Amino acid sequence: MNTPNPCLQKVVATPLGDLRLLASPQGLAGTWFVHDQRHGPSAERLASWPTVEQHPVLDDAARQIAAYFQGKRPRFAIPLDLAQGTAFQQDVWRALLEIPAGQTTSYGALARHIGRPNAVRAVGAAVGRNPLSIVVPCHRVLGANGALTGYAGGLERKRALLLLESGDL
Repeated sequence: MNTPNPCLQKVVATPLGDLRLLASPQGLAGTWFVHDQRHGPSAERLASWPTVEQHPVLDDAARQIAAYFQGKRPRFAIPLDLAQGTAFQQDVWRALLEIPAGQTTSYGALARHIGRPNAVRAVGAAVGRNPLSIVVPCHRVLGANGALTGYAGGLERKRALLLLESGDL
């Protein structure tokens, strides 16, 4: 993961576990579960980013994430820094932002949506490398048959996020 420097971080509690928030000068650059998260930053990168108590982007992100878990915010309005991804990954991540809360799509449909219908596996890899869990809603992508597949934060968290958004939680 090629995350930008200089960055600042903050850890916030959520019903699904502590979430590490990362801000770059351009905006929110990362949200990863502290425990049981694949594809997060290395220990060396984490150590290079100062932890802060207050920061405008991190504080706003923390408030919006808390409201999301209370069922009061289906979309986020935070400046995002997606620059750590390739152009293809950024296209996929921007497409994820278009999936409404409470709805899902498949990897194939997402590939078609970005105009790359034969790139289903590459789309899946980009979804899996999404650095902004919850905020960029990769949890809304399901397998072709509607099965719960791959989520860097774990399938139980993916299931919980989908249930929260459907109002069944």
